[in-house]
Amino acid sequence: MMHTARGEFIVTLKPLEFEGADPEAKLGRLSIDKRISGDLEAVTAGQMLSAMTATKGSAGYVAIEQVSGVLDGKRGSFILQHTGSMNRGVPSLVVTVVPDSGTGELTGLEGEFTITIEEGRHFYEFSYRLPARESAS
Repeated sequence: MMHTARGEFIVTLKPLEFEGADPEAKLGRLSIDKRISGDLEAVTAGQMLSAMTATKGSAGYVAIEQVSGVLDGKRGSFILQHTGSMNRGVPSLVVTVVPDSGTGELTGLEGEFTITIEEGRHFYEFSYRLPARESAS
């Protein structure tokens, strides 16, 4: 059964060195850390790679971040994978749980994390599924 968690998060991005990149390329690497509140109470640590283009409003990024905390009363961690682009100002973003990345009480977690930004504030809606736990006999 699918569940939905909602809330807000604060994100901190810090530039990191992008080794081996052509100095003319518009490539970037950032640390990405979040403090998540709401139905998911967690912190994250990860990295993002980005590419800007000469066309205004066009860019792309990928990111991986480990999420550690409590979801629906269950403690553990999992990995989120981001794939995003801007095509002349039109955004596209998919953020999914990496299969089999859940630990602790979040083992088997599956889901998709949607991000909305309103007036500079970041909100999320996390549609997820956890496997049913077998009852002890």
